[in-house]
Amino acid sequence: MDLAVFLVFLATCAVAASSGVLFKPGAWYRGLDKPSWTPPNIAFPIIWSVLYLMMAVAVARVAGEPDSALALALWSLQICLNTLWSAVFFGLHRMRAAAIVIGLLWVALAATITAFAAIDGLAAALLVPYLLWGSYAFALNLAVLKRNPQADAAA
Repeated sequence: MDLAVFLVFLATCAVAASSGVLFKPGAWYRGLDKPSWTPPNIAFPIIWSVLYLMMAVAVARVAGEPDSALALALWSLQICLNTLWSAVFFGLHRMRAAAIVIGLLWVALAATITAFAAIDGLAAALLVPYLLWGSYAFALNLAVLKRNPQADAAA
C-alpha cells in the first residue's frame, strides 16, 4: 500500500467526516423521540473515526490494482452518499430523504465490498464493519422517523 495514496484517501474520508462536524445533531435531534437502542452521542465520533480509517486503508489497498476502476468508482459513490446523509438528516431535517440516501449508501457499499473482494479480500473485509454500522444507522433513521413523523421537514 502506497502511503501517499493512503493519505489522499484518508483526506477524502476527513472531508466526508466534516459533514458531521458542519451538520451537528443540535437541539432538533435532542428533542426527537429516539428508541432505547440509540447509542450515546459520544459513540458516534469514535465509531466513525475507526470506520473512516478502515475505509481509507481498504481503498488504498485496491487503488492502482488491475481492473480496479469499478471498485474505485463505487467507493467514490458511497463516500459521496456518506457525506450527503448528515446534511440531509441533521442539516435539512428531512428524515425520509435521509432514509433514501442511507438506503442508497447501503447498496453502494455492498456493491463496493463485492467489487473489492474480487481484487483484495482484506480490503473487502475492512468495509464489513462499515456495512454493519450502516445497517444499524439505517434502522435507527427509520425508527426515529417512525417515532417523529411530525419532525420531518418534508412532512
